[in-house]
Amino acid sequence: MSRTRVHNMNVSLDGYAAGEYVTFDAPIGDAGQLFDWFDGRVIHGIDQVDDPITLDRAVTSLWGQGIGAEIMGRRKFGPQTGDWPDDGWRGWWGDEPPFHTPVFVMTHHPRPSIEFSNGTSFHFVDAPPQEVLRMAREAANGRDIRLGGGPLTVRQFLQADLVDFMHLTIVPVTLGRGVSLLDGLPDVEDGFVVETVTSPSGLTHQFWNKARHT
Repeated sequence: MSRTRVHNMNVSLDGYAAGEYVTFDAPIGDAGQLFDWFDGRVIHGIDQVDDPITLDRAVTSLWGQGIGAEIMGRRKFGPQTGDWPDDGWRGWWGDEPPFHTPVFVMTHHPRPSIEFSNGTSFHFVDAPPQEVLRMAREAANGRDIRLGGGPLTVRQFLQADLVDFMHLTIVPVTLGRGVSLLDGLPDVEDGFVVETVTSPSGLTHQFWNKARHT
């Protein structure tokens, strides 16, 4: 059975995983401090960069291993709200999105799919988490599903008990406001085995594996 995985979810010391707004000029809103450490090149693998292989780089590069499809929320795809405007928007990533798999964008405003030559395709679906996960599993052909965020989307899947693995990166900053990952999920950690390792960089990596009760 394929797993539903969350990778590289950055969380502040006070529990926020995204800013309160998204604009064309500020894709992560007022939460930029969460991403100051992040090198997006490494998600393609540590063999894609010449820099030293550190703990942070090694953990981050797990993002793409064994993934057959992604699920994301609408705010991760773009800043628009309501009905989709006819503005030619094809996502933040230009003509080379890094996913190379089908991507299912959860939205209340479905639209035609968008396909790219590198194997990435975006499918816009208005459905509950269970149904979106079913579609993603069918497209993944037995491989795992990456739950790409943002935090509100991940929270929906946690509420529905549909997350098998979650990698959280605790960044040593406080934001004071933003979008919380675990708000309204008391004792959610009881359903997971949580391992923690601290990097020399100051980041703390948490690995949440779903508890298997026998």
